[in-house]
Amino acid sequence: MNILVIGDIFGRPGRQALKSLLPALVREHKAGFVIVNAENAAGGRGLTPKTADEILEGPVNVLTAGNHIWEHDAIHPYFDSHPVLRPHNVHELLPGKGWGIFTASNGIRIAVVNLQGTIYMDAKGKPTTSPFVAMDVLLPKISPISDLIVIDFHAEATSEKRALAWYLDGKVTALLGTHTHVQTSDEEIMPKGTAYISDLGMTGPHASVIGLAKEVAIHRFLSGDKKGFKVAEEGVRMEGVIIEIDEIKKQAIRIERFKSHYH
Repeated sequence: MNILVIGDIFGRPGRQALKSLLPALVREHKAGFVIVNAENAAGGRGLTPKTADEILEGPVNVLTAGNHIWEHDAIHPYFDSHPVLRPHNVHELLPGKGWGIFTASNGIRIAVVNLQGTIYMDAKGKPTTSPFVAMDVLLPKISPISDLIVIDFHAEATSEKRALAWYLDGKVTALLGTHTHVQTSDEEIMPKGTAYISDLGMTGPHASVIGLAKEVAIHRFLSGDKKGFKVAEEGVRMEGVIIEIDEIKKQAIRIERFKSHYH
């Protein structure tokens, strides 16, 4: 069995690339489960019901997110009615849920957990607790009711991602970094069996500054004026990883990153 996990969708270009490229990738790799990080899917900021519906029309099982998921209040009801996750380790009174148990095409139960980092992250007034402590509390709850555990760790610092991976090695099936929009080349199966990569990359316009139009981003750095925002349109591609699962042992045996060009 193969699991596909897709890096951050950025705006309309990212959604178009996903719609065009994902079905063939699922067929090619006989993927039985697909996870997509969609926290920047709506105009490069957050997620709306319309964009969530558009993405979930494809062969997608779960949407994960990050620090921008609260940009649009209209998405809040979808946390209860759709397979849309927000970071687990935020205040419990915030809308949404940070994990869920889902069923793959072959009947395997997959726990998907969404975590957020604490280093160099803009929490937008949403207090974030330690992802290490959060997983200590959560693992005893989800391990008995799932066959596999896949974590989307939405974090800035590679050091925090690596540390959590070592901390959870052998306790979870995969820990996959998101947020930086730059795919890393450090994918591996760790010594105790956890599949890892520091960042899945971005599904969107790569002739950009992590999705933002180049001229807008450069102006921001030169002037300090952060009011402008424009989604780039060129160099669009989809990035992520394919994780091969041993269905008997219920563990990852291979992780491979990919880049699929849209136009």
